[in-house]
Amino acid sequence: MTEIVIIGINHKTAHVETREKLAFSESQLERSLAFCRENSGISECAILTTCNRTEIYATGADQQTITQLIMQMLSEVKGIDTDEVRPNLYIHAQEKAVEHLFTVTAGLDSMVLGETQILGQVKDAYAKATEAGTVGSTFHALFRQSVTAAKRVQTETAINQNAASVSYAAVELAKKIFGRLDNRTALILGAGKMSELTLRHLYDQGVKKVIVVNRTKERADKLAACFGGVSEYYEKRRDCLIQADIVISSTGAPHFVLDKEEMASVMRARRGKPIFLIDIAVPRDIDPKINDLENIYLYDIDDLQAVVASNLKDREHEAVKARLIMKEEISEFQIWFKTQEVTPLIAALRRKAESIRKTELEVSLGKRLANLSDKEKKHVENLTKAIVNRILREPVLRIKEFALDENSDLYVASLCQLFDLEEGPNGELQPRLPQEQEEAAGSKAEGAHH
Repeated sequence: MTEIVIIGINHKTAHVETREKLAFSESQLERSLAFCRENSGISECAILTTCNRTEIYATGADQQTITQLIMQMLSEVKGIDTDEVRPNLYIHAQEKAVEHLFTVTAGLDSMVLGETQILGQVKDAYAKATEAGTVGSTFHALFRQSVTAAKRVQTETAINQNAASVSYAAVELAKKIFGRLDNRTALILGAGKMSELTLRHLYDQGVKKVIVVNRTKERADKLAACFGGVSEYYEKRRDCLIQADIVISSTGAPHFVLDKEEMASVMRARRGKPIFLIDIAVPRDIDPKINDLENIYLYDIDDLQAVVASNLKDREHEAVKARLIMKEEISEFQIWFKTQEVTPLIAALRRKAESIRKTELEVSLGKRLANLSDKEKKHVENLTKAIVNRILREPVLRIKEFALDENSDLYVASLCQLFDLEEGPNGELQPRLPQEQEEAAGSKAEGAHH
């Protein structure tokens, strides 16, 4: 029986200083997949590594062996003491491992519930493992089904349709105000990380013209260059405000950097043209009295966080629907997976039936039916094949059905006994040889050995 195992660490089980010890570089990923490919105790392997999680998925015949080999791989490739990180690791097997991958791929285990970036990262992990030759039939089916499930979640629920971060909530509000953003100018006051993140979201949504204003001109130059924008000296911010449609302010100033009087002057110069101000600084950069002016839409960090909190509640509600989809898709995979477990039995039954058919046909065609023409002999042969297929049709269907039963192992053992099947030297089920044939085969093997 194939065992599916996952060993991982994520943002729920470890802080970043522990997670980064298990993060894989490209070269480490290649070495790790090569390690798994070259060890017979692991049949398949894929490694998912992101800023929030590292997860190693593997299959093999024995869960304990798989676990030991993965720990050995982590020790050799990452150079870490696995005993030290063991308390932060989670290990799942079989149904729980399958459920975990489906949940991760759909973004239901992410730090931001329902985020979609993880789907691309899972697909990337699968592609790299396929390229490295560490993916077989089980992982082909498992990863493809999990991707299908995640896509269903994205299209059949609204789990990712509302912003779940302050920076993205600002962009969503801008879209509601202006409709489209590709013809808008964004002004950034302050060149900190939060400004950069919000600007990146705006840029992804089509904003092409970017102006960065900062007291330190070098930082403004650097941020503007990232988005093909221009930078300006802080003293020229009024001219920039006249041009801008969207303003993101995140300076480190301990006081307001935009007051009502200055913005009133700017609005006169703009002839009342609407402007969207996003104040994500703490302390705030923009005097809230500015909201009294016509055609100014001002949102501060609390406004945006309230939007995010409301959106996250909506996402939790949609997650219930998403989990129902997961259940359906996992069930479909489990049916396929369990059916694979009885495939060797079905194949052995077919081989045994075919062997009997051929033997009996050869005897008959060599004696009683020796006078038949070639065409008639072919007809008889096709007839025997059709009879065998018809006889096996119902048993094969029943075998696939009991594969889903929790006692399927007992059924397989009973059928092996009933049809006189045994496990061969290569682990494959095969018809048991008659004693004289077995002895002959043994003598032949012994002779070859000597």
